[in-house]
Amino acid sequence: MILKSLSLLNYKNFESKSFNFNDKINCIVGNNGIGKTNVLDAIYHLSFGKSYFNPVATQNIKHGEEFFVVNGDYVKADKSEKITVSLKRGQKKVIKRNGKIYDKFSDHIGFLPLVIISPADRDLIVEGSDTRRKFIDGVISQSDKGYLNNLINYNKILAQRNALLKYFALNHTFNKETLDIYNQQLNDYGTQIFEKRKAFLETFIPIFKARYKAISNGNENVELEYNSGLFEDDLKSLLQKYINKDKALQYTSVGIHKDDLNFNIEDHPIKKFGSQGQQKSFLIALKLAQFDFIKAQSGVNPILLLDDVFDKLDENRVTQIIKLVDDANFGQIFISDTHAERTENAVKQAHQSYEIFRL
Repeated sequence: MILKSLSLLNYKNFESKSFNFNDKINCIVGNNGIGKTNVLDAIYHLSFGKSYFNPVATQNIKHGEEFFVVNGDYVKADKSEKITVSLKRGQKKVIKRNGKIYDKFSDHIGFLPLVIISPADRDLIVEGSDTRRKFIDGVISQSDKGYLNNLINYNKILAQRNALLKYFALNHTFNKETLDIYNQQLNDYGTQIFEKRKAFLETFIPIFKARYKAISNGNENVELEYNSGLFEDDLKSLLQKYINKDKALQYTSVGIHKDDLNFNIEDHPIKKFGSQGQQKSFLIALKLAQFDFIKAQSGVNPILLLDDVFDKLDENRVTQIIKLVDDANFGQIFISDTHAERTENAVKQAHQSYEIFRL
């Protein structure tokens, strides 16, 4: 799968900009604040229908304008595909494939597999469990529509159960029968999600550890651990067990929406005991393992976005990463960097065709 061209209209800091891309390596270089990351985010937008960096959709419209349009022309399985994402203030975002509007955004997820590696990934280490769950869900959802639908349904039921708990508290009432209906539905969807996450991590963790070993020359031992209350008991039992706590809190305190991933280095949390270089290598290994997993599931080379990836990494680790992407297992790669010379010297080692775009 190849992104042949990209056009931006009123997207972030760009009034109007077009690119024709190389089939292998594309380097977007320029000073800080000039929009390098915005180009990569536009490509991300085409795959996921949203920004990687800014969840407020209207803030991706250029200041002072009323709308944005992002167009991408792809070749996938020898067929041309045109994807358009547009948003007008006060209206819903629209995603089109070859001129036809998607009924549901979720129908588009996974059609254009993509992996991004960015300094913003550090949130996976420093932020709360919600960020790490989104990572797991994002990887599985790109190749499993059933999982994505279960997740959407689970979150709907969860919101309804939470609203019911608030209603009970406000009205000093309680209805066990109604609550049991939600408990059963959460159990049905939640159990399927838990089993999928467990199976995914059994496959994913060895891939991740192999990637980390390659980046770090095997000098450190790293672990991913899945943390879920469903290892303790089934979800229906947990919901019944913690009902008094839920009534007091007025929200659902147990379930797969509380799952987490523990990131460890040498049996200690990497957040506290990992150096900056180790943390960055950990995250890059995580994302390259995501690439490997999605490729194995979809049979398609995901597009790989490397946003400012050379920052905070020593020269040896950068060299290792370039070597890793220098094989037929990788398809099209986009790199953003502030130093044109550093980027060009690095990509020359990959022995692939490349293009440098100076902003």
